[in-house]
Amino acid sequence: MSAPTPSLSFRHALRTDFLPSLAVFLVAVPLCVGVAVASGVPAELGLVTGIVGGLVTGLLPGSSLQVSGPAAGLTVLVFEAVQEYGLAALGAIVLASGALQLLLGALRLGRLFRAISVAVVEGMLAGIGLILIAGQLYAMADAEAPATGIEKFTALPGLVADLAGSARALTTFALGAAAIAVMALWPRLPAKVRVLPGALAAVVLTSAAAFVLDLPARTVEVNGLLEVMQPPGAEAFGALAGAAGTVLAFTLIASAESLFSAAAVDRMHDGPRTSYDKELMAQGAGNTVCGLLGALPMTAVIVRSAANVQAGAKTKVSRVLHGVWLLLFAALLPAVLALIPVAALAGVLVYSGFKLLPLGHVRELWREHRGEVVVLVTTAGAIVLVNMFEGVLIGLAMAVVKTAWDISHVHTTVDRSGSGPITVRPTGNATFLRLPKLLDTLESLPAERPIVLDLSGLQHVDHASGVAMAACVERHNAAAADAMEVSGPVGYPYGHELRPARTSP
Repeated sequence: MSAPTPSLSFRHALRTDFLPSLAVFLVAVPLCVGVAVASGVPAELGLVTGIVGGLVTGLLPGSSLQVSGPAAGLTVLVFEAVQEYGLAALGAIVLASGALQLLLGALRLGRLFRAISVAVVEGMLAGIGLILIAGQLYAMADAEAPATGIEKFTALPGLVADLAGSARALTTFALGAAAIAVMALWPRLPAKVRVLPGALAAVVLTSAAAFVLDLPARTVEVNGLLEVMQPPGAEAFGALAGAAGTVLAFTLIASAESLFSAAAVDRMHDGPRTSYDKELMAQGAGNTVCGLLGALPMTAVIVRSAANVQAGAKTKVSRVLHGVWLLLFAALLPAVLALIPVAALAGVLVYSGFKLLPLGHVRELWREHRGEVVVLVTTAGAIVLVNMFEGVLIGLAMAVVKTAWDISHVHTTVDRSGSGPITVRPTGNATFLRLPKLLDTLESLPAERPIVLDLSGLQHVDHASGVAMAACVERHNAAAADAMEVSGPVGYPYGHELRPARTSP
């Protein structure tokens, strides 16, 4: 694939990026609308976020080819925020998250997001995907979804019973299932057919079927762009005190997803690499504008970004133009939205949620890094059982514990030669996580022989381990001295070669 060339003239860039911008626009329309509807906000707000992603974030430096807009990964969190704080407060929350992203980028902390455990990020996306799938199954049946993640799963048998007893629910569910089938089968069709994006094809075909057959399906409610935008007022900012956790969750998830997407997009082309700090600031600027307009939060979206690269985009002109097309669509053709069944959009999001599940990667991880799978599954399960923010924190804590366990390997050599003291020489890292193993080794030695503990082979010994081992050796040697009636010291709890600088306080 040819590399993006910054020196291209605008006229040449317009000529090369015009068609890619249309391809991205066609992918973006159903996703922007679907994410908004699933988030419990007017459909036009999803388009507003897509427009800002093109016209604001798209113009800023950072990553040349990745495209920003409302993402399925934030759908669950936005829905919960709207339910708890109200739609009027959404703008203030998004604005605060954008300002925090700008601050982190200005402090050059963008690279730190790459240090977040991949297992935590994939677990986060998997948890979001599971809740998204479960929640949108209710939308496919034109039913109201339960509030919490776990309730969405436990109430599924009742949904099945409702489908069996309602022809209308079964009809709308069939529309959503048809959308899923179209998206699943689309990659297998000839290349000439696949010029049209699968998500757009699914929405167009199911909408046409619902219209022609006059099916009793609920469609998207249409409002004007100016009517749905609600700049946050004083009351909305007053709600921020109780929404600090939501702001942090928005910031963490949006930033991590955007920067991981940037890394993935960089692997798709040979052009300039992403500047992570600048990209974080670009995302922050976009979210700040979205917050001022009362729109959905944005992230860089891998589906649209991949479509942009694969269509042959060379510069950022493509993603800016896609924002222009979204603006023209929302301004000139809003009535088209009223033809789209909500069940069809729900089907698109069910398929998108399934794509968030790292099923293939889990199999690979299980063969080589089973601890990472534990972190991934724990994160996803915690998000489903508790909520997004606390689930991510639990996942991060699990990742830290897993890393501490991995690096705290310690091997103990016991020299019993001769009839004098037994020399015990541990090597590696002595931490409280491995302390039970060390103490078991010391306590298993013959009580009648003193111990010399040589710690010169340890790279690190924490305070808890040092104190516990010293106490254990002192007790052992005191008992050995009493048993053998030996006077004077018979062993030293610390080897003289131990480097104190490696001992934690």
